[in-house]
Amino acid sequence: QVQVVESGGGLVQAGGSLILSCTTSGLTFDDYAMGWFRQAPGKEREAVSSIGWSGHTTLYSDSVKGRFTLSRDNAKKILYLQMKGLKPEDTATYYCAVGKDYGPASLDRRDFQYWGQGTQVTVSS
Repeated sequence: QVQVVESGGGLVQAGGSLILSCTTSGLTFDDYAMGWFRQAPGKEREAVSSIGWSGHTTLYSDSVKGRFTLSRDNAKKILYLQMKGLKPEDTATYYCAVGKDYGPASLDRRDFQYWGQGTQVTVSS
């Protein structure tokens, strides 16, 4: 049984920083592309960032490019999303997702097969 668990969310002031982490069990972490998505109340879930299975390629949505950094530590089997310069519009539930085995980075929800329960990020103005 595959499990995906996020951590690191919280309340931060605008301009602040947070680091989200994601761990998995039930699969070989190194073999899979990974990604982060977010969903604000009343809005559709949108892609934030993704990293290919090898870690060599990353993709970012235009809304977070230059502020967020995605990385993976395959030795520790952890996915990190470093968020800087947070804005109130970044407020959302952030979901970690497992992509395709030996897959590239992708911002398409359809390429992700396992999802975590989400962690809340709230940015106050």
